[in-house]
Amino acid sequence: MIINVRTSQGQQFIEITEQVKKFVAQEGLQDGAVVVYVPHTTAGVTINENGDPAVVRDILHAVNKLIPVHGDYTHLEGNSHAHIKASLFGSSCTILVENGHLQLGTWQGIYFCEFDGPRNRKVFLKALR
Repeated sequence: MIINVRTSQGQQFIEITEQVKKFVAQEGLQDGAVVVYVPHTTAGVTINENGDPAVVRDILHAVNKLIPVHGDYTHLEGNSHAHIKASLFGSSCTILVENGHLQLGTWQGIYFCEFDGPRNRKVFLKALR
């Protein structure tokens, strides 16, 4: 399955937990895992707290202090910071499924991570049985 994501900012986290839950239900996956894969070199995926939106803001703030948008980069497209961030966050995550439920912690959510937006993006989901 493919989730289409439209980002509206240069850097943005978009929670996709509910779409992944719907996919698990549609697949009838009771026990196994679901892989969430982002096929882009300037975007990624992560699992983190979804209870307080300040956490996402704090993550982006800290990452931008470590890897600023404008730095001593040589990549001609001007988006080296986005490539570096995407590499650090990673392009996939695997979530265990038990009794038809994602095995996420109480405050965990799955986030698509945009580092070079706004863009139209894709997220691939695959059930593992």
